[in-house]
Amino acid sequence: MAEKIPSWPKVTIRLYDDHNAEVKIAGRSHPVNHHDPRQAAIALVSERAGQLGRPVKATAVESDGASWPLIIHPDGRVEAVEPDGGGRGGGNKPIWPIIVAAVVACALIAGTAVYLLVFSKGDGVATPTASPKLPALPTPSVGPDQFVARPVPLGWSANASWTVDIAPDSTPAVSPDGTEVAVLTPDSKLAVFDGNGKVLWQDKVPSQVGSPIYTTIDSKRVVAVATENTLYYWAGDGALPNEIELPDSADLQFFGGSPLVQMGETAGAGVISGGKLKTVPNQPRSSTILLAEGSRALMSRYQGPLYWSEPDKPVQEVKLQPPPGAKDIDHVVSASPGRALVLWKTATADTVIPAVHSTANGSAVATCQPTSADNVGDWQWVPDTAGNVAAWGECLIDFTARKSFHYADFKPVSITGTTIYGTVRNDLVATTPGHTSHTLANDTARPWGLAGGHAIVVQNSVLFALDKR
Repeated sequence: MAEKIPSWPKVTIRLYDDHNAEVKIAGRSHPVNHHDPRQAAIALVSERAGQLGRPVKATAVESDGASWPLIIHPDGRVEAVEPDGGGRGGGNKPIWPIIVAAVVACALIAGTAVYLLVFSKGDGVATPTASPKLPALPTPSVGPDQFVARPVPLGWSANASWTVDIAPDSTPAVSPDGTEVAVLTPDSKLAVFDGNGKVLWQDKVPSQVGSPIYTTIDSKRVVAVATENTLYYWAGDGALPNEIELPDSADLQFFGGSPLVQMGETAGAGVISGGKLKTVPNQPRSSTILLAEGSRALMSRYQGPLYWSEPDKPVQEVKLQPPPGAKDIDHVVSASPGRALVLWKTATADTVIPAVHSTANGSAVATCQPTSADNVGDWQWVPDTAGNVAAWGECLIDFTARKSFHYADFKPVSITGTTIYGTVRNDLVATTPGHTSHTLANDTARPWGLAGGHAIVVQNSVLFALDKR
């Protein structure tokens, strides 16, 4: 059984004496002071196993240096794994499974909840915790300042109600509902703030992680960061992170509302379901996987249709419905959460109709004016996180009003709220669909998002939360 259990997270239980032990889970230390440190340590590890929904491997180290590989289950059961060559225990049977199994069995029979008992400063008073929580860490320095390095965004002042240093070359993430801002700090922490600059929670992260991103995993909004071989994600409220081991050379993508793991041409792609990486099944021949939404993956052939694939469920086909004036599909361009971009052929050669379709039922939710196929070739798709507005090259879309507007030579760059930033013949402009555009200084700061009534901008590895003008 041991070989079928992933080796992550790495767990070590080190017994120091009759009352003290240390549990390390994925590099995080949990000191234990208890009348039965084995019981307390196993309770902590089984709690982590419960979060993962599977057993975990652990190495138990006795005070004399003897070590034993173990398998610890979510219900507290402990199995010993016979090491090659008899292990360091000198051939004796390990005491961990014998003692702990008896203790846990008694506890289960008695109906007592299994939890970690940690003494506070050795005073002998035990404090139960429902589940392990993030450790207390030094709070980043947060304070007001003035943003004077560059022109401020349209409608915002130079006054920043709060600022904080962030890790060099990193970018902040603003939650889709505008209530949180997540950053990497210079001392390798992930810190999450509310819109007013209050630290909600923070955690240590590896030094080589990428910038944070808000995404959805198992129907929960989470903050995620990734290294080359591991995805970490936090559900908030002080809960410990979950970890997903990524295959070698995997490409982690966030084009959709959830992570998609491209594992190579022969291995296919994977989605996260139930805290585990699962292979996307039943990919139709000649189709491309576009993105992930929850535990589903969206796929498409070059000329359609769309397909949804989910582990343990049959593939669902979504037929694309032509917009007025369209004949056949020229090709499916790309997709983002809830939307698929499609070019349709017309009766005029080399003229296409760009249309945005619902990935739920294939209907056209926005139709742009006909344009030449060559012109649309370099159009960029920039949607907002709320699904209210978007820009597809020269086509500006108001999904709420179900209208699109043509803006010649416009190249979108980013969206904040309903304000679309882009360039027109090398000039930076700000506009909203159907309204007048404003020419800005080319070095004007562009917000990463809006949080708590503040525009979040970054300059020289400092985040500024600007007030409204």
